[in-house]
Amino acid sequence: MTLEWIGSISSEGGRSLKTTQFSPYAYQLTRFGLVNCYLVREPDGFTLIDTNLSGSATQILVAAQSLGAPIRRILLTHAHADHVGSVDALAASIPGVVLAATERSLPLLRQPADKTLLSDEPKEPFSGGLPGITTPVSYLIKEGELLGSFRCIFTPGHIPGHVAFLDERDGTLFAGDELVAVGRLSVCGWTPWYFPLPSMVLWSKDLCLQSAANLIDYPIQRYACGHGVVREGGVDALKQAIYAARRS
Repeated sequence: MTLEWIGSISSEGGRSLKTTQFSPYAYQLTRFGLVNCYLVREPDGFTLIDTNLSGSATQILVAAQSLGAPIRRILLTHAHADHVGSVDALAASIPGVVLAATERSLPLLRQPADKTLLSDEPKEPFSGGLPGITTPVSYLIKEGELLGSFRCIFTPGHIPGHVAFLDERDGTLFAGDELVAVGRLSVCGWTPWYFPLPSMVLWSKDLCLQSAANLIDYPIQRYACGHGVVREGGVDALKQAIYAARRS
């Protein structure tokens, strides 16, 4: 199973999103039982973290409407197809929505994507669907800043430009694909054998592990990843995932 394969079936069906509330603020929206994005309530409405596969926009909008608040901003963890697939459709439906991404993600969001590596980056190839978007990014995320309720933590490794978001109100880490929660919490690159997808499109295992280690100092209570259920366990769960990766 590859990102390209998932993208190819995204317009053919399976558009229904399962909505699961897991904190006073946040809802996980899941497609195919596999791909997640998140609505997080803030004082002025919802922040949407990632946009799932193409064809998900209508259901995301329906979910927000049913929960009683508009979507004010979209935060992107990274440029892969299962995270940016519905950006353009959502932006077209939400006038004035803020679209935020890291500056390093911009070349990967172009059509076609520019995969040129920077001089200080590992010279390792990376893959995965990079469909790009036509909607301009209106806000560049800065490392370490507090954006609304979210501490922005740069976590390169899965792909250049990857960022995670820590909701400082309750300690939920929206980890994108830096961490994977299928079967257990794992560092990308060390996922269970029955869910190899994130590892198949991985850029740098060393950077992934370094980014995971950098998260240990943050007051994390739970993990809301791009794939898998929301997992509790605090920093101890992260330490166990890092230990398992280092032992393998």
